[in-house]
Amino acid sequence: MYPVELTTPMSKDLTNFGFESLTTPEEVDTALSQEEGTALLVVNSVCGCAAANARPGAKMAVQNEAKPDRMYTVFAGVDRDATAQAREHLLPYPPSSPSIGLFKDGKLVHFLERHHIEGRPAEVIAQNLKMAFDRYCS
Repeated sequence: MYPVELTTPMSKDLTNFGFESLTTPEEVDTALSQEEGTALLVVNSVCGCAAANARPGAKMAVQNEAKPDRMYTVFAGVDRDATAQAREHLLPYPPSSPSIGLFKDGKLVHFLERHHIEGRPAEVIAQNLKMAFDRYCS
């Protein structure tokens, strides 16, 4: 587990932008099992090489005309149980942080694993998500 002093600014980067932090398995199940509408889930991370672009990429993407109805985040290495439960919803993909999943009507329809994020600028991540939003959130 990471020290709260280290992770708070990274967490607030998303929550101050309108993402709801999910900190328990029950909150994760409630949020991601909704059978109507779309939800974006960012599995946040302290990894500077990938998360530093995942967070701004997600924030840029949700400024798209078509965007998810709800936005959530769990923090890997901080909210251990919530992150483990979120990863159950992200199957069959292996655990990956950071990562970003788009759900429609309670089903995972688009997923960016760490290897899709790492080494890519925030704009490329945002463009990938915007294409998914245009397809699933319209």
